[in-house]
Amino acid sequence: MTDSKKTGKTLTLKKKPAAQAPASREAPPRKRTGARAKQVAQLERAREQQRDAAPAPSPAPRPGRRDTPQERQAEPAPARVARKAPARTGRRPAEIYPLFTPCPQGLEEALAAELQALGFEDAEPGRAGCRLRADWTGVQRVNLYSRLATRVLVQVGRAPVASEDDILEMARQVPWERWFGPEHTLRVDTSAIRSPMKSLQYCNLRAKDGICDRLREREGARPDIDTVRPDARVHLFLDENSATLYLDTSGESLFKRGWRLDKGEAPIRENLAAGLLALSGWDPAQALLDPFCGSGTILIEAAWIALGVPAGIWRPFGFERLRNHDARRWRDLKDDARSRIATRLEAPLVGIDLDPSAIEAARQNVERAWLTPDTIRFETGDARQARPPADTGWIVTNPPYGQRLDGAEAGLWSGWAQTLKQHFSGWQVNVISSDLDLPQQLRLKPRRRYPLHNGALDCRLFSFEMVAAGYRRPTVD
Repeated sequence: MTDSKKTGKTLTLKKKPAAQAPASREAPPRKRTGARAKQVAQLERAREQQRDAAPAPSPAPRPGRRDTPQERQAEPAPARVARKAPARTGRRPAEIYPLFTPCPQGLEEALAAELQALGFEDAEPGRAGCRLRADWTGVQRVNLYSRLATRVLVQVGRAPVASEDDILEMARQVPWERWFGPEHTLRVDTSAIRSPMKSLQYCNLRAKDGICDRLREREGARPDIDTVRPDARVHLFLDENSATLYLDTSGESLFKRGWRLDKGEAPIRENLAAGLLALSGWDPAQALLDPFCGSGTILIEAAWIALGVPAGIWRPFGFERLRNHDARRWRDLKDDARSRIATRLEAPLVGIDLDPSAIEAARQNVERAWLTPDTIRFETGDARQARPPADTGWIVTNPPYGQRLDGAEAGLWSGWAQTLKQHFSGWQVNVISSDLDLPQQLRLKPRRRYPLHNGALDCRLFSFEMVAAGYRRPTVD
């Protein structure tokens, strides 16, 4: 009560006369000038549309009786419509965008299944990614939850092009002022497949010129260019006869979860690690072992999956810097996600590596990933002496191959294969390698081979099922 008396501006008992209320609403708005005038006008129009769309208040129901047909008929038309189909509120509630979510090559089917599990039933795999449609909240949800996507790109323009000038004109037609303006910094990237354009660099320049020309015409100034950490990113994609413009809503690539600093000798990206777990069919209720764990990427991704930690919960996104970002709605979305995170694992996660420095790096990464030290058990040791932490489970691993494996380790595969046959019956073994002859060296027949790319390396994920009856144990004299 003391605070209320001191802040007279906040609380008042005076009521304006009813006759003056309409006059105050009809007072002419203050005129604005300058480069931001159009943005302010657009915001005011959007607020006016939201007020018009809001449902009219319905009369309070009378206790003990229902409205008669005559009373329902006497209601104003807007109230009757609102009762049948309440108007939806919020920013751009009905606008649906076509999206493209690129991913590591070979994970397209797995990404489509992930997106469908998130509720995007129209997600379809394509070349190096998936296509789907979603509203702006859906755009945010894909960024937050997807473990396999590299980016979330919103398609904002598409047209046939025959020359670089067509790209300029197409870029000028897109309403960029909806998402960013002169107060933002900009970066434009261009990629192409079988495009007849002679210079992608010039195409990139024409797209950038079209964006800047549009904003200069609408708002009196153009954005500055920042290729390192821009506020807004635009992607131009060219094919044989058309161009597509995308607004990048992710910012930095989604595989950058925000926890990995120690990468080890041969790091595997986080979304590829999550993809290996998805392709392997790993059950989070079952044990997981990585006998060549390095800096622990596969196991940390597994821990987040088992605990239900969204992949993007601790990192920033590009859409947070765009105009009209609803910070409150985004905060509510993240709070809901955090409320669903579990605190305990159902089965052990174990990592083994010969290099003590790799094990130390893995432990530090676990701490940066906001996991307790006992979430994953790390050990310095040899994969050939590894023993299963449970009766059944999965091995998912990225062992040394190529230049990482020299002639001195020629006996690695035969020794590890012997360990698998003797001690890991009932386990599912999944190994990614660029060595396509790995099954022959292990003397194991793969159940499945998944073509993948680890960076620039053409790889396979080999899946083996260790069945006790399928392998003969060595005889003991």
